[in-house]
Amino acid sequence: MAAPERPEAASSSSIPDYECVNVNSKAFHIGSFRDEWLKRLQPEDFSFQQLDQDAFDAKFAAEMGVREETMAELRAVCSADSLRCHPEDQEPDKEDRQTVGMVPETKADMLPEGEVIVTVNIYFPTNLGKFNGVRPRMTLLLTGSHTLADLRDAICCVSDLQVCGEFSSTPDMVPDFISKFLPSFMSLLLGSSTTIEWAKSHNYPSFSQAKMEDTRFVDLTVKLGFPYLYCHQGDCEHPVIITDVRLVHKSDCLDKRLYPLLTHKNRSLSQKCAVCHVFIGRWYTTQDQFAPSDPCLFCDKCFRMLHYDKDGKKLGEFLAYPYVDRGAFN
Repeated sequence: MAAPERPEAASSSSIPDYECVNVNSKAFHIGSFRDEWLKRLQPEDFSFQQLDQDAFDAKFAAEMGVREETMAELRAVCSADSLRCHPEDQEPDKEDRQTVGMVPETKADMLPEGEVIVTVNIYFPTNLGKFNGVRPRMTLLLTGSHTLADLRDAICCVSDLQVCGEFSSTPDMVPDFISKFLPSFMSLLLGSSTTIEWAKSHNYPSFSQAKMEDTRFVDLTVKLGFPYLYCHQGDCEHPVIITDVRLVHKSDCLDKRLYPLLTHKNRSLSQKCAVCHVFIGRWYTTQDQFAPSDPCLFCDKCFRMLHYDKDGKKLGEFLAYPYVDRGAFN
């Protein structure tokens, strides 16, 4: 991530430098950062072509200034055959096996040499009274050619599935899902305009407005380690932190169809039905005379058996709201 220190590059906006030590960098342009590395590196340094073992050993020995005896010892001790990432009787993670070092079948699906890989951490709202630390819910790898819309579509959030409204009288009218694109896009336009006007009135630096579908990562000027905000569905907010920008390596997943690539995801505990304690809650009721608590969660089967007759008519008085469990994305 850090570029070689050069006096003439100290003030360059294309080379990241600390703004707050060990916290975040100053703003730099991702595309210019890539170009600076490509000018400094030799083509073989970022090529996907594999050197034969003898040529690699000779080059390594020359660069490190070691003798042949030392190289022989390194080959014996540090070879890939001596690495053990998993117990021999345990299968490695399937996603790891499918993505790490994966090469596509056709050249059209191959990432270009010198492409940029951006590491992005996605955070979810956290109850700081319950949890001492904050950790990312998701970690994604994106290429420089991806747009902000690709990042948006890769973020899994229950707000994009949650249906608002009271449906006790018409439970069959609840849609299975709602459109993710339109609410997020509209909140972007409306929210960004409000933010720009607010910044002007408070003498902050001017901001610009752009479509997510037309904004590529390689064209962005960003700060590493600095929290950005993604807001969708009106008021659902997610801090987004870019933690790394680097060139793609031949040991990376080279199939561009698999990007944005999910590398980490925290699992959420599912809320079970208060009656059967087996199925995940689908309905949230209040003022419910049939419920053991107020409010109360029910799976779809228990909810309908307790609150409706065989003809689907409502029994008693209660309020019912659709509920989307966070564990749905596990």
